[in-house]
Amino acid sequence: MAGRGPIANGPMHPRPLVALLDGRDCSIEMPILKDVATVAFCDAQSTSEIHEKVLNEAVGALMWHSITLRKEDLEKFKSLRVIVRAGSGYDNVDTKSAGELGIAVCNVPGYGVEEVADSALCLILNLYRRTYWLATMVKEGKKVAGPEGIREAAAGSARIRGDTLGIVGLGRIGTAVALRAKTFGFTVIFYDPYLHDGVEKSLGITRVYTLQDLLFQSDCVTLHCSLNEHNHHLINDYTIKQMRPGAFLINTARGGLVDEHALASALKEGRIRASALDVHENEPFSFSNSPLKDCPNLICTPHSAFYSDQSVTELREMAAGEIRRAIVGRIPDSLRNCVNKDYFTSSSTSKLNYPEGMNGSGSGYPYNPLIHSTTEPPLSGTPHAHMPAHSTLPTLPTLPESSSMINHQSQKPDSAESH
Repeated sequence: MAGRGPIANGPMHPRPLVALLDGRDCSIEMPILKDVATVAFCDAQSTSEIHEKVLNEAVGALMWHSITLRKEDLEKFKSLRVIVRAGSGYDNVDTKSAGELGIAVCNVPGYGVEEVADSALCLILNLYRRTYWLATMVKEGKKVAGPEGIREAAAGSARIRGDTLGIVGLGRIGTAVALRAKTFGFTVIFYDPYLHDGVEKSLGITRVYTLQDLLFQSDCVTLHCSLNEHNHHLINDYTIKQMRPGAFLINTARGGLVDEHALASALKEGRIRASALDVHENEPFSFSNSPLKDCPNLICTPHSAFYSDQSVTELREMAAGEIRRAIVGRIPDSLRNCVNKDYFTSSSTSKLNYPEGMNGSGSGYPYNPLIHSTTEPPLSGTPHAHMPAHSTLPTLPTLPESSSMINHQSQKPDSAESH
């Protein structure tokens, strides 16, 4: 396969094109990238909606969760060198095919840990204390009085202290959930076949070595693992039958981990007492088109567990910083979170041995990995630092701060920003 050239940058080259594929707001990314790239947005939901100029010229792509890039999609991009998924999950990108094409795929794993962990605990507490349903009763005007009325309204509420919380996946978020859960009095166990022994001792929790053991021992199960070809529908009719009767189930990880048809049957039959889902097999989620639409004791939220004003700003700064490192550094060596290095073929890795001054530390823009904040002033002596932002797309509409809309379809509402 013919190799893709390096990302040319510097005073003798036009600024490379970076595109936000499935969003419109580039206000946070622009201050980080405007001295090294022209930034455009596509607001697309599929590659068929992406302008030909982006497909031919974009060297970098930022993306949320609402567009999918499979092999046939990646092959449409003629100059693409790096994709940064604004989020931790990257199951909507074919990382193997990207690597074979010489395209680095990166994620942003460090953002939103507190928010997702807090959201998971919030959902757990709602299931145990039935706060959501009790608040809904009051809002709908139902009068609850006397001990009999309280007992009827709050039936199913449970004590937390002493129950066992089972965590599937003890990464950053799973660990944060474990620490929070211990404070509430949970006995915490976890299953994660990828961790070395001893992690449980540092956290003061218990490790089990099979999913079956975790399901059998847990009063409440919460999912915090990535989605891959090995764990699709990890929670299915068979594994639900291995859970304790009347257990709770929470998923703030990936919708494909849970077979929603099996969960619907378990909720209706009472085998699972209650469930809370922030992620769904089909998003954006709609009850009317879901097998869960008639289920009792179910809380669904719109893939929002990651969100806070602070976390999204942090996420977008980190994603833009990774794109900047790709432009002014070396791919993949300068990237902090490249997830597909193992898939680079010998032919694609040969593309990475760039001459000085093309994509390295010679002439061109100096590489400073610390510059990733919108509050950071331009480097003194940086070429073009004194120049206003500009666009190399004169035939297309432009926005302030050099952000251009590249979308030949009709405009759509703002894309949701999702974990």
